[in-house]
Amino acid sequence: MDDTGPARTARAAPAPLDWGIGHYEHTAADLLPAARRLVEVAGVEAGERVVDVGCGTGSAALVAAARGAAVLGVDPAARLLALAREQAAAAHLDVEFVAGAAAALPVEDAGADVVLSSFGVIFAPDHRAAAAELARVRAPRGRIVFSAWLPGSPVIEMNRLAATAVREALGIGPGPAPFPWHDEAAIAELFVPYGLRVTAQREELTITAASAAAYLELQSRSHPLAISGLAVVDRHGDGNALRAHLLDVLENGNESDTHFHTTSHYLITTVR
Repeated sequence: MDDTGPARTARAAPAPLDWGIGHYEHTAADLLPAARRLVEVAGVEAGERVVDVGCGTGSAALVAAARGAAVLGVDPAARLLALAREQAAAAHLDVEFVAGAAAALPVEDAGADVVLSSFGVIFAPDHRAAAAELARVRAPRGRIVFSAWLPGSPVIEMNRLAATAVREALGIGPGPAPFPWHDEAAIAELFVPYGLRVTAQREELTITAASAAAYLELQSRSHPLAISGLAVVDRHGDGNALRAHLLDVLENGNESDTHFHTTSHYLITTVR
């Protein structure tokens, strides 16, 4: 079928992302220091009930469980949940992992002393529904603690460019801007209906690889966002041009002369 002309505008928007494709565990390894920091800031204590929303391979859940908390990890991706269970068993930690989404958590009202999300809830399609669920499962005097990327780092800019390329390849408009989970004022307004207050602090994470090209290649074959996005652009646009642009962004943001080294800044927000 000819992909030119009016038919280009008739393409459907991409399907909801399947976080089980690829090998997200490689990215999870890079993000492990941030998961540890999240649990530290949350002040998770032994005996507390913890729910990890968008737990992925279970990094934050396992760190919380190692502190003696009773932990439930929730994620929509069956493959990632299986990996999380394997890691829990290998570490001899008793953690329950179940399927679920941020907007429909399989947790009773006030069922968590601590609600964690390590770069998870920020991908929820409906931010208001997700916030309502986080507030619902939070116990009185409990806290919600989550991390979100701050704009500006090469890795975040790379993701933004890829998302733009996907929309252009599909011939669809930009649509509404995603909710700014990195904006303390916006988050505070989001939780106003639940009578909760918000505090936030900046953190940073170092990401390294043998080279910018090696980092891009690994992400292209392992990260679900990269795999799905590049597949769309390869089919309907110019995937090689996108890859070259992404590599330029990474190389321009490289902080090392010998390997790839970049600092990504993020926000840890506490809601209570």
